[in-house]
Amino acid sequence: MTVADVFVDLRSDTVTRPTRGMREAMATADVGDDVYGEDPTVNALEAEVAALFGHEAALFAPSGSMANQIALQLVVPPGDELLCDADAHVVTYEIGAAAAYGGISSRTWSPVGADIDPDVVAAMVRPEGYHAVPTRAIAVEQTHNRGGGGVIPLATLRELRRIADDAGVALHCDGARIWHAHVADGVPLAGYGALFDTLSVCLSKGLGAPVGSLVVGSADKIARARVIRKRMGGGMRQAGILAAAGRYALAHHVDRLAADHAKAARLAEAIAPFGVLATTVRTNLVPLDLTKAPLDAHALAAAARAEGVLVSVLGPRTARLVTHLDVDDAGIDRAVEVLTRVLRG
Repeated sequence: MTVADVFVDLRSDTVTRPTRGMREAMATADVGDDVYGEDPTVNALEAEVAALFGHEAALFAPSGSMANQIALQLVVPPGDELLCDADAHVVTYEIGAAAAYGGISSRTWSPVGADIDPDVVAAMVRPEGYHAVPTRAIAVEQTHNRGGGGVIPLATLRELRRIADDAGVALHCDGARIWHAHVADGVPLAGYGALFDTLSVCLSKGLGAPVGSLVVGSADKIARARVIRKRMGGGMRQAGILAAAGRYALAHHVDRLAADHAKAARLAEAIAPFGVLATTVRTNLVPLDLTKAPLDAHALAAAARAEGVLVSVLGPRTARLVTHLDVDDAGIDRAVEVLTRVLRG
C-alpha cells in the first residue's frame, strides 16, 4: 500500500501517478536511441511542443531544473548576468546550478510573485562597460510557484518583451506550469511563446506525466541545447517510453486543469475565514501564511498528516496546498474537513 492509497496528498502536483491510458501509451511506444536523434516518439513530442509555442524546435530533458539550466546557458554567457525575482525557481530550488554549471551571475528583484513592475526590472538592466557585470537575460516564472500559482498578466509580459528588446537582452520563461496560466487566462500557448527567446515547459507537474520537461526555442538554440544536455548527463536512449507519457498528457490532461483550479478555489474558500490565505488563488496552488495563526507550518502539517492529509511546508510559517489529477472531489471534501478543524484548533 502506498502513501497515495492512504492519504489525500496535497504536497505537490509532482506526486501524480500515470493514468491507465498513459501507462498503455508508454507500454506501446515506438522507441529508438534519442542520443542519435532516432527515437520517433521523442522526435514527435519535441515537434509537437515546438509547434504549440510557435517556435522552431524543442528538446526533451529529464527534469524541469535541467531544462531551465540548459535554457539559461543558451542566453547568458559565463560570467554575465541573469535578472529574475528573489523567489524564482531558477535561483531558489535549483541549488545554485546557474552558477555551478553555467558560470552565471544572478541578480534579483524583491519577490512579488506574478505582480511584476516592469519599471523596476528595466531599471535593473546593466549594459556593458564600466567594469560592471552586463545583463544578458531576464527570467520570469509562469505560473509563479512561490507566488501562490499567480499568473503574470499578458500586458506585463509584453512590456518585459519591449524592455528586453530595447536593452538587447533575452527573455526566458520558466513555464513549468504555463499550461495552468493558459487555462486560467485563455492566452494561447503560441501567444506566450511569441514573447520569449527560450522557454522550459514541464510535463510532470499538472499534466501528470512521470518524467520530463522541454526546452523550447529556435532551431539554432536547440542544436546548442542538445550539446549542453549531453554535457550535463541528460542524454537518454530509448526515451520514447517517457515521451509517450508526455504526448498522452498533452492530448488528455491540459483542458482538465480547469477542474484542478476549481478544487483549489474550494479549498481557498473554506480556509479564507481563518485569515491564512497568502494571496488570491488563481490556479492549482493554495498558499498559506501562518504568521498570525496559532500553529506554525510544521505543526499544521503534522496535525493534518495524522488525519490523512499531506501538506507542503515551505518555511516556518509558510505552507502550500496543491490540487492535481490524483485528488478527486471526495479528497477535497476530506481535506476541507481536516484542515478547517486543524486551523480552528
